[in-house]
Amino acid sequence: MQVSFVQALLVALLAYFGSSTWVFGVGYFTVYRPLIGGTLVGLVLGDVVKGMEIGAAINAMYLGFISTGGSLPSDLIFAGYLGTALALIAGLDAQTALSLVVPLGLLGSAIWFLRMTVDSLFAHWADAYAEKGNARGIAAMNLWPGQVLLLLLYGIPTFIAIYYGASAVQSLVAAIPGKWITGFAMVGGMLPAVGIGMLLNYMGKRRLIPYFLIGFLLASYLNLPITVIALFGLAAAYLHIQYTGGVRDETAA
Repeated sequence: MQVSFVQALLVALLAYFGSSTWVFGVGYFTVYRPLIGGTLVGLVLGDVVKGMEIGAAINAMYLGFISTGGSLPSDLIFAGYLGTALALIAGLDAQTALSLVVPLGLLGSAIWFLRMTVDSLFAHWADAYAEKGNARGIAAMNLWPGQVLLLLLYGIPTFIAIYYGASAVQSLVAAIPGKWITGFAMVGGMLPAVGIGMLLNYMGKRRLIPYFLIGFLLASYLNLPITVIALFGLAAAYLHIQYTGGVRDETAA
């Protein structure tokens, strides 16, 4: 697949937007996710279905993803956006693409820590403006330097990797023996189980196990669509909260 300048630029801007908090956090809290990122990358590169498939596979691998205390085990922007784009360019299937995603996510986590380190300087600059009573300076320090740095660390590397590195990725994939590709696909097929296992580890409480089993039975034996199962889960979650005292019945007041 040949990538144009405009396509590489659009994917780079999407990667920046997905890691940012513009529009009241819509970027970070929605576009940040690999499923959404893969779909958007597929839309830009002309293969929405394949992009969504790769993004969904990546998302499954990071189902148990959590970032606490400023730590970041893997960066979902590099994994979701750059990983999906390079996989589409190289013509990889979703399972094989997962073996490419892991090192990209680790690279992104290193860039994340660099970003956090540099951002700490901007807080000191804002303190300097606060000592002078300059409200505009404080607002500017809390907005523009961090966003410019974000664009430099995410947008530019993504653009360079997609626009100038596409041929290198294709050549590398072509040089890899077929048996290795099959092995990568097998390993990639197991990686989502890690994400599911991490998620189940968080949910592995006795009172929640019956809901998990109900969902499993609905999907495995009744073959219900995932949307229907999700609605069942939503209703069950509401009833669970209501009957455990988490929801106040307004009609009882």
